[in-house]
Amino acid sequence: MPSARSDREPRTVSLVTLGCARNEVDSSEIAGRLAGGGYRLLDEAADESPDVVVVNTCAFVAGAKKDSIDSLLAAADTGAKVVAVGCMAERYGQELADALPEADAVLGFDAYPDLAGLLGDVLDGHSPRSHVPVDRRTLLPLSPVSRPAAAGALSVPGHGPVPATGPVLTRRLLHDGPVAPLKIASGCDRRCTFCAIPSFRGAFVSRPADEIVAEAGWLAAQGVREVVLVSENSTSYGKDLPGRNLLERLLGDLAAVPGIRRVRLSYLQPAETTPSLLSAIARTPGVADYYDMSFQHASAPVLRRMRRFGSRESFLDLCRRIRDEAPEAGIRTNVIVGFPGETLEDLDELTGFLSGARLDAVGVFGYSDEDGTAAERLPDKLDQDEIDRRVELVTALAEELTAQRAEDRVGTEVTVLVDEVDGPDGVVGRGAHQAPEVDGCTVLTEADGLRRGDLVRAVVTGTDGVDLQARALQVLDAAPAGTVALRAVAGARC
Repeated sequence: MPSARSDREPRTVSLVTLGCARNEVDSSEIAGRLAGGGYRLLDEAADESPDVVVVNTCAFVAGAKKDSIDSLLAAADTGAKVVAVGCMAERYGQELADALPEADAVLGFDAYPDLAGLLGDVLDGHSPRSHVPVDRRTLLPLSPVSRPAAAGALSVPGHGPVPATGPVLTRRLLHDGPVAPLKIASGCDRRCTFCAIPSFRGAFVSRPADEIVAEAGWLAAQGVREVVLVSENSTSYGKDLPGRNLLERLLGDLAAVPGIRRVRLSYLQPAETTPSLLSAIARTPGVADYYDMSFQHASAPVLRRMRRFGSRESFLDLCRRIRDEAPEAGIRTNVIVGFPGETLEDLDELTGFLSGARLDAVGVFGYSDEDGTAAERLPDKLDQDEIDRRVELVTALAEELTAQRAEDRVGTEVTVLVDEVDGPDGVVGRGAHQAPEVDGCTVLTEADGLRRGDLVRAVVTGTDGVDLQARALQVLDAAPAGTVALRAVAGARC
């Protein structure tokens, strides 16, 4: 049970974050709003129970939904009040509240500006009205160029002005370390048959570049050295803003922010990836040679049923063009196996693509029906046992191929950003081809005296799966002395 305290002391809150880096940005906004509203945020090491636990849920796939439910139930077991926010709360709202009475409130995105007050209502014994879901694509104009002005009247998580100077910032960082996600846009205009995200995240809308650059400057002042640019679809950035090649320009502007040493772009759509963007990533100093391509499959018939574009040949050509620009570039992707109607020939197209593409990281997902999606109504569903068999086959192949790709790097040089210096593996960081938490890491030897945030030239000496071992050669850019230690607020990071 929460410990007794004086009524004058601030109420305490723990924040649990599930899902992707976009959710992490949203949680940092929630943390900033709650801190500004007078709450004391507890970090993971706190030996006291919170008054309220806020669970930022995920609704991406069935497994993520289960994790969200389990986290809400675990929070309720602490005796604290429990508030569900995030994608699952936004998507299901009242339905989730009815099914999970352990949650004291289920609040959608529109509640975020008033969250501090709503948590106060919960702690005072009141029950805020549960969120009523709507298709958030209907809340913004159909024409992209009309959306930025209209978005100001909505609560779009992760958006909003961030002053370059001054004491008031909506955002508060959730963890320590030299890397942080930075949201450049929200929503998606694509209509992939397997994906429900646009219905609850809304239509695509870009953040203005000056807000993004200002936030990068603030992150740098907190000790962040690498920013990971996130959105539902980064290759659409700027389509709703005046001008051309705005994403390419943004990359250059962010790389020029004092203190930022690496800019990493994620969530790229192959059909929208232009030659100018490939060149900008490869040729802009300070931008990681990293291409997070959302291939999803490689069979043209399956991709058409997904309402996507491409084929084995076109995707291999894209990988070739990437490596023409940057021979040591990292390429990662996710693929869906067992999509309705997927034949053995389709599966061969996928495995043939993976064998030829020399990808650095591959996430393999088995298809599952998602509520309200077009794929849910498609014929020719595969049995779950067959989906599981195909997932096992493709996963084994992907692990073999990505391990071989890592071995290809032995003897080459990598530029490593040091993430940890005193963990169980010693000095650990990431090369330009390794995104945080999903693409492996690089363990450095001969690394005495290195600090978190150092940028180090190293030569690869060995591998362990996708992980590299490398010998440190030279500190290219040392982390500033007296770097601000980033405050850890509560939460599970996934």
